[in-house]
Amino acid sequence: MKQKVTKIGILSSGGDSPGMNAAIRAVVRTGIHHGLEVFGIMRGYSGMVEDDIIKMESRSVANIIQRGGTILKTARCKDFFEYEGRKKAYNNLKKRGINGLVILGGDGSFRGAQIFSSEFDIPCIGLPGTIDKDIAGTDFTIGFDTAVNTAVEAIDKIRDTADAHDRLFVIEVMGRDAGYIALHSGIATGAENILIPERKTVMNDILDSLEEKEKRQKLVNLIVVAEGDEFGGAQEVANVIKKKLPNLEIRVAILGHIQRGGSPTCMDRLLASRMGYHAVECLVEGKHNVFVGIVNNKMHYTPLNEAVKKKQVISQEWMKIVKILST
Repeated sequence: MKQKVTKIGILSSGGDSPGMNAAIRAVVRTGIHHGLEVFGIMRGYSGMVEDDIIKMESRSVANIIQRGGTILKTARCKDFFEYEGRKKAYNNLKKRGINGLVILGGDGSFRGAQIFSSEFDIPCIGLPGTIDKDIAGTDFTIGFDTAVNTAVEAIDKIRDTADAHDRLFVIEVMGRDAGYIALHSGIATGAENILIPERKTVMNDILDSLEEKEKRQKLVNLIVVAEGDEFGGAQEVANVIKKKLPNLEIRVAILGHIQRGGSPTCMDRLLASRMGYHAVECLVEGKHNVFVGIVNNKMHYTPLNEAVKKKQVISQEWMKIVKILST
C-alpha cells in the first residue's frame, strides 16, 4: 500500500441517496487537479466484476451537482461476495492501472471494500452515502438532510388535513434498521409518538396517551413510524389502535421512496463536496482504508475495519425530548 496512487476509480453502491452526484463531481475534479486519472465504475461492484468502467474527465461531471440519484448507477452484486468475483474485479482494475478506489455507500459497501482491499492490496476510501445516518464516525451522512426535509415537507402537509378533519395519522418513513429519519422528522413536525427500531415499542403506553388526549379533545395526532420498527409498519400500528380505540378517525400514510429522490439540499451538496475532496486527499497523502466522516464540523477518519463493526447510537436524550415536547 506504499505504492503511489496514480489512477483512481469511484463507484456508488447500495441504496442511492441525494448528494451522491455532488460527491462524484468532487472526487473527479479533485483527482484531476492532482494529476490523477479518474475512472467511473458503473453499477457499483457489479461494474467492477463485469468490466463496466469508463474514463472520466472534468466535463463528465458538469451540471450534476443539483441532481438526485447517481450518474454511475448503483446495484447490489452477489458475485462480489465470492472470492472469484472479487478476483475478477481486481483484474479489471489492474489492466487499467487503477490503484485506488473511492467507495460511496453505506456499511455494507464499506464491508465489501475492506475485504477487497485486504485481499488485493488496493487502498480504499469510503464516503458515507446513505439516507439512514446509521454509520458511526460521522455526524451526518450524504443524503440524510435531504431525506429528512422531504419527510418533513410531506408530514407538514398531512398535518393540515389531519387538523381539518380531527384525525389521527400514522405516517411511515424509511428506516429499516435505523430510526434517525423518523426521529428527526417526528420532532420537527411535532409528532405525538415516534416509533423506531432502536427502542422497544410499548403499545399500551401509546394507547393510554391517545385515550388521555381524546378525553381532553386533542383529536389531531401524528404518529411517525420507522419502517423497521419491531412492532411493525404504520398499517400494523393503525390496526391495533383502531381495535382498541374504535372512535378515533385513523388514516395511514406511507411516504416510501420519495425520501430517496429529489434535488439535494444545500447542506448535502456541501457535505458531499467536502467529503469527496478529502477522499482524494487521503489517497494522495497515503491515508488509506478509512471512511471520511465529519464530527463537530471537522473531518474525521475512521478505519474501514472499525466502521463496519459499529452503528450510530441514538441517545436517550432525544427520546426524552420527544416525550416532553409531545405532551
